[in-house]
Amino acid sequence: METIRREYQTIIEEHWEENRKAAWETREWLQHSSVAYHGRCVRTLQIPKVFTRRDIRRFQEIVSVTYGIFQKVIREYLDNPAYRKLFPFSPELEKLILVPSRYDSLLPIARFDIFYNEETGDFKFCEINTDGTSAMNEDYVLNQAIALNPAHQTMRKRHDFSAFELYDSWVETFLSIYRTYENAVKHPHVAIVDFLENASITEFEEFQRRFEKAGISCEIGEITRLSYENHRLISPQGRPIDAVYRRAVTTDIMARREEVLPFLEAVKHQDVCLIGAFKTQIIHNKWLFKMLREEPTLSLLTPKEQDFVRKHVPLTGLLDSRGSCRQTLLREKDRWLIKPLDSYASRGVWAGCDCTEQEWESHMDASMDQNYIWQEYCPPYRTGNICFIEEPVQWKEYTNMSGLFVYNGQLAGIYSRLSDGGIISSQYNEKAVPTLVLTE
Repeated sequence: METIRREYQTIIEEHWEENRKAAWETREWLQHSSVAYHGRCVRTLQIPKVFTRRDIRRFQEIVSVTYGIFQKVIREYLDNPAYRKLFPFSPELEKLILVPSRYDSLLPIARFDIFYNEETGDFKFCEINTDGTSAMNEDYVLNQAIALNPAHQTMRKRHDFSAFELYDSWVETFLSIYRTYENAVKHPHVAIVDFLENASITEFEEFQRRFEKAGISCEIGEITRLSYENHRLISPQGRPIDAVYRRAVTTDIMARREEVLPFLEAVKHQDVCLIGAFKTQIIHNKWLFKMLREEPTLSLLTPKEQDFVRKHVPLTGLLDSRGSCRQTLLREKDRWLIKPLDSYASRGVWAGCDCTEQEWESHMDASMDQNYIWQEYCPPYRTGNICFIEEPVQWKEYTNMSGLFVYNGQLAGIYSRLSDGGIISSQYNEKAVPTLVLTE
């Protein structure tokens, strides 16, 4: 992989002006593409992320073991009231989690974000996304934009590359899960639902096109405008909904539950097929990392799975003034980060290595007893890359994160993000690059 990266770098250095000009053309193209919405646009770098077949086999192994562990955790939560009490969910959310989904999947879709060492194959988990799993469109569009990259066009003449397909494969997975639903109909009407003011609407529109290409009627629905009549969930267009592809994250639903009562009533009465059901929150909430390393969960796992957890799940605890964590976190700030228990888009995440001592203490004290966790900081693997859009234009070492898209337990693709800081934040320093697989 490093040999391939250096090959890209050599081509860029030998054709500097051509690649610089192409970078600005790519920026302009992206700003008029479907990855520009809500006032922001995906930012990229010049060298794509290229994985080998060996890396893909490693990712498949990671997904297989992790998914098996998550299934055990979800089942134990559903079956064991004592285990249930160890999670920080409200009584209202717990009731929603316990509603039967009535189809054969405990975790239909997820993205496992990991820090992957490209030299050794070792890794650490960063976080798990379930409800609201996104960024399929970013990878799709970036793999189109790379046609403007002259270094890549040269590399294509030397090597064989392939990309992942994340749209049709999810539609196929969604429908295969739906067919196991107890009340499945032959021609379901599907609704993609979210709070649309926050939604990746262009991504939804592409999914809608792919459902319709598969012969399935589909619409995008504002979750606050759904209605519930005669045991049917009704879309804003007045159509009965057979299956929901839920993109509204649980934390937003619970914060605005008075606005989405028809949706919640249909779910509680099991009058709609909800993919994914609220049980996915067991895995989405960052409390999971704490639970995975403790005995009630470890006792559910095989020795191999226990070893996997201890090696790859970072140490995690509650940022609570009643504990003794504060002094340790202050004294060894570069070893830790803090993040909200249940958030997304890197909101409220701080790494000690990115802060001065005063900043770190301020962030930590402001987050104390505010449903935050502290977590072991895992120094990520870094690779050289270049951005022609930001000054100074120079080669830098970038932090890497690999987001493993998981469709019903199978690796479906990879979302590659980088930053020049200690953490990768979509609000500040995040860059995304297309993911390719070296097929030769």
